[in-house]
This record gives sequence, structure tokens and C-alpha cells, in this order.
Amino acid sequence: MENSKGAICQSCGMPMQKEEYFGTNGDGSKNREYCNFCFRGGKFVDEGITVEQKIDQVVEIAKTKMNMPEGKAREMANNTIPKLKRWQR
Repeated sequence: MENSKGAICQSCGMPMQKEEYFGTNGDGSKNREYCNFCFRGGKFVDEGITVEQKIDQVVEIAKTKMNMPEGKAREMANNTIPKLKRWQR
């Protein structure tokens, strides 16, 4: 999936604007659907996490790393994360 800035991770919604942001498949090749924080070596780093837990995780990162107010971060995460490929069931 892409936004106006390019590919976004289909697990956490992070923009993947640089090659090093892409995750890796089991054979070491780049995975263009998931970022390196979510997907390495062909597996999800946080296998078994729920969509609600992923939202909480993304909110915490947005607050601490991006200085985003919690309300705005939660609204953004709630509007984005459930629509991503990993969470479609």
C-alpha cells in the first residue's frame, strides 16, 4: 500500500521512504509490504500481537519519538492500523 509519500508498512503504517526501512524475507531479500521494525527474516517480530496491542505500541512510539499528543496519535493509529493488510481477517 502506498500513500502520497510512497510505501507504508502494512503492519504499523510507518512510511518506508528509504530502502533500509523495508523488512526482510526468509531468504534475506527485501520485503516491500512490511518495515524492518515489524518484519525480519520472513517473520513478524511481534508474532501473536493483537491489533489493539499494535495500536497501543504505535501510539507510544508516536508520543515518545515524534512528540505527538496522545489523542492525535491514538486517532491516527485507530484510523490507519485496522485497515492495513496484516490486520485484515
